Amino acid sequence: MPNCRHAIFISDRTGLTAEGMGDALLNQFDGIEFKRLTYRFIDSSEKAEKAVEEINRIAAECNLRPIIFTSIVDENIRNIVKKSAGLHLSFYDAFINQLEIELNVAANHQVGRTHGIQDTERYDARMEAVNFSLNHDDGVSAKDLAHADVILMGVSRSGKTPTCLYLALQYGIRAANYPLTPDDLAVTDLPKMLKPFKNKIYGLTIDPARLHHIRTERRPDSKYASVENCRSEVNEAESMFRQHGIPFTSTTHKSVEELAASIMLACKLQRRF
Repeated sequence: MPNCRHAIFISDRTGLTAEGMGDALLNQFDGIEFKRLTYRFIDSSEKAEKAVEEINRIAAECNLRPIIFTSIVDENIRNIVKKSAGLHLSFYDAFINQLEIELNVAANHQVGRTHGIQDTERYDARMEAVNFSLNHDDGVSAKDLAHADVILMGVSRSGKTPTCLYLALQYGIRAANYPLTPDDLAVTDLPKMLKPFKNKIYGLTIDPARLHHIRTERRPDSKYASVENCRSEVNEAESMFRQHGIPFTSTTHKSVEELAASIMLACKLQRRF
C-alpha cells in the first residue's frame, strides 16, 4: 500500500481533543486521503507500549510514517508514544510549557479535565438542556416553551433536530423545534403554539434539490419527497419567515457545528456552562 497515509489519534480519555485538533489541521491538505485510527484511554505504560507496537506495524506495512496526534497528560506515557515510528504532534507539548511560563503557575497534569465531570452543576445544566430538546422535538409539546432559549422552525428534514441536540449538548442551550406542516404553510399566519414566542424563533431552510434527496431516502416515490412538493414547501416557509421578520439560514452547505455557531451568534445566545 505505497500511497496509504494514516492519521492516528491517541488520548488518555475520549479522544475528542486529539481528533478535533488533528482534523482541523489535516483538513487543510487537499488531495490526500487519510485513514484515521483512534486509540482511546491510553492511560498506562502497558497500553502505550501496545499502541506503539501497532503504530510501528502500520508504518512498516505502508512504508510511510503515520501522523500521530496526542492529547496525553502524563509525560511518561507521551514519551513512550514518541518512540513510535510516526510524526508525533502533542497538544500538551505544544502549549502547556508556554502557558506555565506566561501564567507563572505549574499545570496540575490531571487526566480527564477536558471531557470529564469536573463541575456537576454545569454538567447537570447540559443534561437538562438535552432533555429539554428531546421533550420539545418536532413540536410535540408547547409545555414550558417559555423556557426555551431558541425555537428552530422549518420544513420537515431541514436539520432542526440534530441542530437542537448539538446546541444542547455543546452549549447547554434549551432548543426546541417545530416542523412546518402543509397545513401551517397553507396560511400566512404563524403556528398558534409559537405566536407567544415569536422573538425566540429562528428559521431553517434548505435547497429543494437537497431536501428531495433526503426525503427520497426516507419515503421514496412519495408526494412528500417529490421535487415539486419540496420546492413548494421551501418557498412557502421562506415566505413565512420574511413576512414575519423571522431570521433564517440555509442548512444546505452547513455542518451542524456551523449551524449551531451561526444560531448562537444571530440569536445572541451565550454558552450556559
